[in-house]
Amino acid sequence: MYDVVIIGGGPGGVAAGIYAARKKMKTVLITDTFGGQSLVSNEIGNWIGDTQISGFDLAQRLENHLKAHADIEIDEGDLATKIRPLDSNEVGLRKFEVKTRNGKTFETKTILLVCGSSRKKLGVPGEKEYEGHGVAYCSTCDAPLFSGKDVVVVGGGNSALEGVVDSIPYAKAITMMVRGDALQGDPVTVDEMRAYSKVRTLFNAEVKEIFGDGKMVSGVKYLDKTSGAVKELSVQGVFVEIGNIPNSTLVANLVDVNKAGEVVIDHRTQKTSLPGIWAAGDVTDAWYKQNNISVGDAVKAVLNIYDYLRGVDRAAA
Repeated sequence: MYDVVIIGGGPGGVAAGIYAARKKMKTVLITDTFGGQSLVSNEIGNWIGDTQISGFDLAQRLENHLKAHADIEIDEGDLATKIRPLDSNEVGLRKFEVKTRNGKTFETKTILLVCGSSRKKLGVPGEKEYEGHGVAYCSTCDAPLFSGKDVVVVGGGNSALEGVVDSIPYAKAITMMVRGDALQGDPVTVDEMRAYSKVRTLFNAEVKEIFGDGKMVSGVKYLDKTSGAVKELSVQGVFVEIGNIPNSTLVANLVDVNKAGEVVIDHRTQKTSLPGIWAAGDVTDAWYKQNNISVGDAVKAVLNIYDYLRGVDRAAA
């Protein structure tokens, strides 16, 4: 019987594992790989403590830090596939059973979901080939990498608008490419974007291909849906900002999720609607999806789990 099963091996999951080990909680961390979405990033400039680090190097550092703690079990190369609530134990705390892709079963008193989200992809030729080499999915993280360059931001909602605003201090010119005939984001952000002459918007434009020189992106091909013509735009960066898909399927029938599929949490404690399950990071309804925030929220969750297992209720104190 474990005290906690941690599901996820990104920065939040690793931080949770380290804190759980330091608290001497009987813990198993289940992950397919370490690093989360940042694994494919060539350069990360906002990871606190490192001026610049690659996603690969960050993943290795996280893994090494976690494995330096002997008081944690790691189920690597595996995925949690099913969670089943069991009867309450002798002190009234619910127990859970977690099954994995590799056929393992773990019984636990608590669960922490730090399984992140997946970026929605365009699914066009060149996107996968140039991911991390001009194709990016996080303007907050990567906008500084495109200083002085021409970029395109794909999307028409709030994510795309924020991508444009993030790029304004850095990019030479920004083209917002929108499939429809109108922007869907907040009017305040639209007004902020339109105040800059370096920004232009192409409506009824659908990306069909991302191309480059084999090393870096050099342009996109898009369908002008008004004329029916396929056109080319020369750019050195492509921000795909069409939203995220939370990896919440595992608990969708157990805890409350919002319309976007994000796990709804108490933001003071990271508790979900089902006692015994906590969540942190991009899988939740937290507003800001960032590595540093996921780490802090995951640590908060573990500390609250530790209190829960000891019968401590800080809210009642």
